[in-house]
Amino acid sequence: MHHRDNLLHINVGGLRHTLCASILRKFPDTRLGQLLSCDSEDDILQLCDDFDVQQKEFYFDRNPGLFPYVLHFYQTGKLHIMEELCIFSFSQEIEYWGISDFFLDSCCSYRYLDRKLERHHKSWDEESDVSSVDTSVDEISDLNKDIEHFHEMRFGNIRKCLWLTLENPGYSIPSKLFSLLSICVVLISIATMCINSIPEYQIFDENGNPTEDPTMHVLEVFCICWFTFEVVTRMLLAPNHRKFFLLPLNLIDIISVMPIYITIFFDLLIGSESELDNLGKLVQVLRLMRIFRVLKLARHSTGLRSLGATLRVRLNCHCSEVGILLLYLAVGVSVFSGMAYTAEYEEDVGLDTIPACWWWGTVSMTTVGYGDVVPVTVAGKLAASGCILSGTLVVALPITIIFNKFSHFYRNQKALEDSKAACLLLRLLD
Repeated sequence: MHHRDNLLHINVGGLRHTLCASILRKFPDTRLGQLLSCDSEDDILQLCDDFDVQQKEFYFDRNPGLFPYVLHFYQTGKLHIMEELCIFSFSQEIEYWGISDFFLDSCCSYRYLDRKLERHHKSWDEESDVSSVDTSVDEISDLNKDIEHFHEMRFGNIRKCLWLTLENPGYSIPSKLFSLLSICVVLISIATMCINSIPEYQIFDENGNPTEDPTMHVLEVFCICWFTFEVVTRMLLAPNHRKFFLLPLNLIDIISVMPIYITIFFDLLIGSESELDNLGKLVQVLRLMRIFRVLKLARHSTGLRSLGATLRVRLNCHCSEVGILLLYLAVGVSVFSGMAYTAEYEEDVGLDTIPACWWWGTVSMTTVGYGDVVPVTVAGKLAASGCILSGTLVVALPITIIFNKFSHFYRNQKALEDSKAACLLLRLLD
């Protein structure tokens, strides 16, 4: 319904409010924003409980005590919630008005999500909690902006559907099938590379040079074509090409494809000339880089993305703590390496140089324990015992913090994906 006076009269539970249509147009997906696009009285009554044609007043049988929070959202673009409010009543209310809880301001969002999910993990630092919520809000906002870009493009609706099918597994059944097929191709590619390294499956030509099995070669070519199709299609359909090259998942896709074509170029360049042995070794290294294709699974795995977010936040927000941990390890390695060198340098057990003792100290301090070099004297064994015990304590200290942070990011990532799916569903219904 198009309003000439640019004002809407909203009656919520008997309390009358007047709103500017220009404010509501900023949020077209909300219930009040959808009133502006109604063309008939029947459409209006789908959104409100009653409508006065003469007064142009919309009636809503809702709690008038909670409506001021909705008004504040339209005025500022952010939701706020008081401590004494019932979280579940507030959640139902904003859901009725078509407002996502990801519009909650950072000062209220963590408390709201924590109480809604009945979790009370208060040990996480406040700074990273706020940043993670802000990131979630930004991702929802970016998704809406990307979708809006398609309206300005030629064949925008078709491109939007194809782009969402490739980027969001929860968008539709075809998108889920595409995601499943992509995962299968990644696994086939990794399995092919592993099988080619097994001597029983290697084939040699008449000159004794290794050649690729025909079946494995066909599978590898299929995987190459699929990865190329996937990254090129995503790039062509992306609403913002500059943003496309800045996203980590897209960079992983490009990195997993580039070595293939660099290898093909060098193969054509080298041919059968034996004088280019060093270049041939480079080609072998590039072929081994195919193992990075396993990182493509992060696009389809919430757990892998949450792990990456956890490590990123711990490094970005707590560089000093990480530096102190590395300093402790370095000091421990240096001290115990010197003790081991003093006790073992005459025993001919591989601990006759300081660098060799550094290797032994690093392996022992991190509790890896290859067993390639071991002390034999009593003093050396005592030094090794102190090194192992110190390493266990130093390495174990941050494990609980990292695990809690991972759980936090995993929960937020799942909630974000659910919100994205709900957002896409609302747009489909519109």
